[in-house]
This record gives sequence, C-alpha cells and structure tokens, in this order.
Amino acid sequence: MAAESAKQDASAKVTPIKPKKSGKMLWIALAVLVLAAGGGAAAWFKLKAAPKAGSKAAAAAPEPVKAPLYYKLDPAFVVNFGGEGSARYLQITVEIMSRDAPVLDVIKNNDPAVRDQLVQLFSSQDNGTLMTTEGKDKLRASTLDSIRKVIDGVGGSGKLIEAVYFTSFVIQ
Repeated sequence: MAAESAKQDASAKVTPIKPKKSGKMLWIALAVLVLAAGGGAAAWFKLKAAPKAGSKAAAAAPEPVKAPLYYKLDPAFVVNFGGEGSARYLQITVEIMSRDAPVLDVIKNNDPAVRDQLVQLFSSQDNGTLMTTEGKDKLRASTLDSIRKVIDGVGGSGKLIEAVYFTSFVIQ
C-alpha cells in the first residue's frame, strides 16, 4: 500500500500544465498573412501593368524635345510696296525654326522658290497693316504658311517647320 500511497502522493504533486491560449498569436499570424498576401497582389498587379520593353506602351513614351534649329534667309528681303502714289520700302530679315535638320536642308536646296513666294507676299502688303502688331503677326503667319506650301510642293514636310521670326523689320 505504501507503494500506492506514494503513487497518489506523486500524482497529487504533479499538476498538469495547461497550454497557454494561442488565440492572440493566431490573430497576429493571420494579420501578417493577410498583409503579405495584399502586398504580393499589389506587386503582381503593378508588374502586370508595367509596359514591357518593345511593347506599344513603352513605345508611346514621349521622346525628349529636340533643340530648335534655325535657318536664316540671307540676304534680307527688300521690297517696295504701298498704295497709289506712295512707294514704300520694306526690309525684313526672316529666320525659320524647326527641330528637324533634314527639313532645313530642303529649305536650303529650294531657297529660290521660298524667296520668290516671300517676295510676292511682302510686296502685296500695305503700310497701314504693317504698322500694327496685329498686322505683323498676320504677316508672320502668312509667311509660315507660304514656306510650308513651298516645302510641301517639293516633297518635303512643311509641318516640321514650327515658326518663322522677323529678326529685322524696317519700313521706309
């Protein structure tokens, strides 16, 4: 019996250890899992939406703007113009701006045709119009249109000519 009572005493002293509640750990692990899954999904969508090299989306990225190039029509234009009985002279220096060097070569190669069109345009002006800012702006727009038409007529691309500038403008 002594053996039995020793067993009972030993069993009385040994108390079973209760496992700690792991509910808190479970919630933390679940939160980490959800965050990791969300981050993975976001990365997947981001990579899926990114354009691949050579794709249309990558090709549609804007190119850096090229520096402007200028071509001066030299010598300056000197034309007579005016109404009845009042001969006037206009001296005007014109510079053409483009960002495309080949179109400026087309202008250089067709300089006589361009100059002819501009002499006709400048000669047809009247003093009253040229004395106003609006008149000069209108003449600048007409000059640009005339040059573009000549370039288009010889097989070039006139739309590549962006602007013309009057760097000298004298009426006498």
